[in-house]
Amino acid sequence: MTSRLTAVYRVRARPGEIEARAAAIAVEQSVEMPLSAIRDASILSEIVGEVTAIDERGDGAFDVSIDLAAATVGADAGQLVNMLFGNTSLHDDVMLSSVAFPREMLSAFGGPSHGLSGLRARVDAKGRAMTCSALKPQGLGADDLGKLAFELAMGGLDFIKDDHGLANQTYSPFADRMRACTAAVRRASDRTHHPTRYAPSLSGSYIDMQRQLDLAREEGLDAALIAPMIAGPSNFHALRRNNPDFAFLAHPTMTGARVSPILFAQLFRLFGADASIFPNYGGRFGYSLSTCKAIAAGLLGSFSGLAPSVPAPAGGMSLDRTPELLDCYGEDVMLLIGGALLSAPREGLAAETARFVGAVARHCYL
Repeated sequence: MTSRLTAVYRVRARPGEIEARAAAIAVEQSVEMPLSAIRDASILSEIVGEVTAIDERGDGAFDVSIDLAAATVGADAGQLVNMLFGNTSLHDDVMLSSVAFPREMLSAFGGPSHGLSGLRARVDAKGRAMTCSALKPQGLGADDLGKLAFELAMGGLDFIKDDHGLANQTYSPFADRMRACTAAVRRASDRTHHPTRYAPSLSGSYIDMQRQLDLAREEGLDAALIAPMIAGPSNFHALRRNNPDFAFLAHPTMTGARVSPILFAQLFRLFGADASIFPNYGGRFGYSLSTCKAIAAGLLGSFSGLAPSVPAPAGGMSLDRTPELLDCYGEDVMLLIGGALLSAPREGLAAETARFVGAVARHCYL
């Protein structure tokens, strides 16, 4: 019997129709053609998806477990997403809920190169939560973004990342922005004696992103922001594999399309995200507290030997919620506050950032 992975789909259907619906999903996600037209017995026995369980969840919802052949995936991250939810993503009555992976597939993808312990070591954050903010808004030039980076770094942040919308625009080309922000953060770190890390946002084709990493490496950087669903899962995985010195912070844009956000976080970890950003409860995206806790658990929990990724809740965060969020997530977290810090007057940005850093430190060392 070939190695299998088990995908669980939340399906809405009438009780009398769910078995046929489940069987159709199994075929759609494996061979995508009428079984009567398949002449090869080995394909029918080894490749066609198999419905292994149907569990009623109430209100017309069912959890459908389907075994899929691992051989259809190989070690290609994009193909994994395709086999799990390719054509079925076109049906509005189905959500991909979770996946159980065979051990050999987890080993093939490898997970984070650095993970929680590696990121902590880079910013001297032993025994405490990490802090992060984002450079924005769109439209600022490289020099202005560098000034923001300087003030944030003067406040003692651990990580400063580009906003995910910063790419290679004419008003702020990647190389100019990266060099300006790197110099600004380094200048601030020389004064604070804190090893703040700057993570520029990667964009474009694989070749473009690899060139951007090469430029960043020349400037002494060792972290980058990437949006795996924009860059492409296969490109992201290849970049992680080919640049083991870099830590990758994964952004969740384009992950809201009928796939469990908990599963997306685990997939990003599988493909190599050292930290994974997600919308925090009580922010502007509507994720619940239970969903956020489950995302954090999926990033940190046991995953067949893969290094844990750092949960990075973000989106509508505020400084006064710092104690609440640390009570919720504990110390194995990177709190990301963007707009709430940047709303401070420029002359007060470093002081407001220092308040955030201090609030995290006080809570974690109590």
